Amino acid sequence: MSFLLGAIDPIAISIGPIDVRWYGVIIACGIVLAFLVAQREMVKRGFHPEFLTDLLIWAVPLAILGARLYYVFSKWEYYGANPGQILQVWEGGLAIHGALIASFITAYVFTKKRNVSFLKLADVVAPSLLIGQTIGRWGNFMNQEAHGGPVSRAFLEDMFLPEWIINQMKIDGVYYHPTFLYESVWNFTGVVILILLRRVNLLRGEMLMFYIIWYSFGRFFIEGMRTDSLYLIGELRTAQVVSVIGIVVGITVIVYRRVKLKDSVRYKDA
Repeated sequence: MSFLLGAIDPIAISIGPIDVRWYGVIIACGIVLAFLVAQREMVKRGFHPEFLTDLLIWAVPLAILGARLYYVFSKWEYYGANPGQILQVWEGGLAIHGALIASFITAYVFTKKRNVSFLKLADVVAPSLLIGQTIGRWGNFMNQEAHGGPVSRAFLEDMFLPEWIINQMKIDGVYYHPTFLYESVWNFTGVVILILLRRVNLLRGEMLMFYIIWYSFGRFFIEGMRTDSLYLIGELRTAQVVSVIGIVVGITVIVYRRVKLKDSVRYKDA
């Protein structure tokens, strides 16, 4: 196969003047699979079968918008000078924290309008959020972005990676840390743990808090390896700051609610 000989073409297919990129295809696949998994659990937990579909009509485009705005504003010095590239999302440049912030705000408003518990919804979809993120990182792989610093080919071979991943991590003659893969594996592990936690029947909201803590913990360390980080001030990486805030908030909320709300509603309660 041709992709075994070198880097994978980021364009999946061309339809006339329109190029369909792997980045968009993979992001779309992640959304679809996340939806299918969440939908099954939503119905089991008593939600209307069309509730999630109605929510995603708003949440998906707003999440993409939030992800792009977060990235653009973080690199405004560049995009302010090149405004024509602001809308070129197919080239990459979507920040997951921006997508999550937009999604949470959208879901909160939507649940208030429908008179449904936001925490109940968030607990149910928490594993699916990580499913989407697990798959979505492979879009970065196709674009040869979100990688770490230089490594040797021997280093990648010692990880027992297939040849097509090793070749894709060679950029301009240099091999790089596949940090996209580290995060994808970390997120998938979180999916498995969250699904198992459903059986524990945690307090309502704790599935969401575990998701925030788990993702933030892994992202903090993986972010430190990346070469394309967004920076807040000087060498202070934005994603690491957000991750620390997420961990602190998640742990604080769990401890507080465990102490103050011992008889609170649980995940499996109607």
